[in-house]
Amino acid sequence: MFAGVRTLYRLTRGDRVAEDRPTPHTVIAQAPHRTLLRYGSDDEFAAARSARRRPVLLIPPLAVPARCYDLSPDMSLVAFLLSTGRIPYVVDFGEMSYADRHLGFEDFFDDIVPQALGRTVDDFGDTVGVDVVAWSLGGTVAFLTAAAHPELPIRTITAIATPLDYSVIQPYPLVRTITRPIGPTPVALALRAMGGIPAPLVRAGYRATAWQRELRKPGYILRNADNTEALARMQVIDWFQEVLPGYPGRLSVQMWTNLVFRNEIATGVLDFDGRPVDLTSITAPIQLFGSNRDAIVSWAGAHHGVEVFTGSAQVHFTTVETSHLGLIAGSDATAQTWPRIDEFLSADDKAHSK
Repeated sequence: MFAGVRTLYRLTRGDRVAEDRPTPHTVIAQAPHRTLLRYGSDDEFAAARSARRRPVLLIPPLAVPARCYDLSPDMSLVAFLLSTGRIPYVVDFGEMSYADRHLGFEDFFDDIVPQALGRTVDDFGDTVGVDVVAWSLGGTVAFLTAAAHPELPIRTITAIATPLDYSVIQPYPLVRTITRPIGPTPVALALRAMGGIPAPLVRAGYRATAWQRELRKPGYILRNADNTEALARMQVIDWFQEVLPGYPGRLSVQMWTNLVFRNEIATGVLDFDGRPVDLTSITAPIQLFGSNRDAIVSWAGAHHGVEVFTGSAQVHFTTVETSHLGLIAGSDATAQTWPRIDEFLSADDKAHSK
């Protein structure tokens, strides 16, 4: 009882109820919007190289901190990948400000991510390719990169809760209907004027999708006053919501025009100022995840990739009934998403070892 009281007191002070313990990692390269991290110890690195296990590059969503893949010891995809004998790398896009308003999708799929892939190969050494794993809009960037640069050493792509048809993801159909008479230009001009979507708006929007969690939080805290682990997980998610960065200006305009208003991604071909990027040309095996409980990306919006990626050697889709964040972190990810990722990568390992 007294332990529970002390824990509640710490919560009221804003103190962490458990120590923040990120997975050990090494900074491979550091620069604005392209810092590359390698996770694991020297022994784990040597073992993976000796076993010729392909490295995994994790691409975070835009406007989400790279720590999404390593929120806590029991909510860490990178720790899970290490447990399977793989070495995970994470490219960290960092904070976005008004000064970054010039950044567009091309900066990520022509420069930042290809560079991260090249540095991953250079650091890991002799490898037959890199497995790419991405969450939400990180999957969009991964697919654009693979389509725009087929020469890159991308062996497989795993996209978790990536929106691939905005016509079936609320509230986008309503927004398109309302703005259709005036076209996309007024909204695009507003986004340019703001220099993008500021972090406070991104954070407010994310919280709005999880309003039920916020309403239930006081009761959850009282019920788990003696459960430090449960409260620690709650605090990690609260921290995650509080540090979401914003979207840069040019990219936010492209999100609005190419993805939402025109819904080009659903056709498989996107047009960036006269430059087509054809997702149907991707040949690498693809694994997709979606959920009917995801308040940000509907199951149908994620599942549409099965129809889009017609050039892929194989496209798998797995349903995990949980929240958007729960698809990559938490008990449902631990029990379902992570093991399925390992199965997919292991199957491709065996296919290329024959």
